[in-house]
Amino acid sequence: MSEQPSPQPPYSPQQPAYSPDVRDLEDIPSVEVISRAAVMLMSAAAERLGLADADPDTSPHRDLDEARRLITALAGLVTSSVEYLGLHAGPLRDGLQSLQKAFREASAVPDAPGQGPGEKYTGPVY
Repeated sequence: MSEQPSPQPPYSPQQPAYSPDVRDLEDIPSVEVISRAAVMLMSAAAERLGLADADPDTSPHRDLDEARRLITALAGLVTSSVEYLGLHAGPLRDGLQSLQKAFREASAVPDAPGQGPGEKYTGPVY
């Protein structure tokens, strides 16, 4: 006689389908959501600039067009959220500026001041 596994009970809203250590989005303060999004954009932009590799110039992940988009999105997020970020604003701005400078250095033909990624939100980065 073969034993068949008993079917799992249907999902019930009273039983969490996740670990109790996971927080609901509604419980996370807005500054933390904004900061996490900014860090994700920063990490993705750094990866696209090739900064995660020993030699960024030969990185297989380098894609300056994608990096431009990510840096511009980051600049928009940080600039529009600066009044809510409190102590987080400074490090996020510094990280953004570092990425903008790295982009300028990586470009074969650098953008004119004020035309680089995100500079319409932050002003020129030299």
